[in-house]
Amino acid sequence: MNKQEEKLKEMNKAFQALLESEDDWLANLANSTAVLSQFMTDINWAGYYIWKNEQLILGPFQGKTACVRIDEDKGVCGKAFSQRKILLVKDVSKFPDHIVCDPASKSEIVLPIIVAGEAIAVLDIDSPKLARFGELERKYLIEFTDILIENTNFLPLIEKF
Repeated sequence: MNKQEEKLKEMNKAFQALLESEDDWLANLANSTAVLSQFMTDINWAGYYIWKNEQLILGPFQGKTACVRIDEDKGVCGKAFSQRKILLVKDVSKFPDHIVCDPASKSEIVLPIIVAGEAIAVLDIDSPKLARFGELERKYLIEFTDILIENTNFLPLIEKF
């Protein structure tokens, strides 16, 4: 196990411990972005877009100000949401329909958050480095979102929106 993998494993262990005593969706989304920022190197944005009124709306995040609304199927976030699949983009300048919120971002990974069979949000992580994210990050971020989903009561969010 290399140093980067050890750090990602440690991140998920710390995240699991953090959520043991809290199931509030907003608190857990907010704290999860702090955990990502604390443990992941070379990232400049980590946050959520939540499905509401037929759009993805900016949720808790860490980083510079961001685009507030994203239409389904637009940009990396919209496509990951509409296709219900993880998108790992090594060079965002080559992604058709990429939405530029921070011109410093060069690569991106987006994971849909699926609860009870319904996509309710996406986790978006950006980096100023080209090809920052690979299969290692994908593996541990899937585990990270699984921890989030298993330990969070998303029912108030689903009912509200």
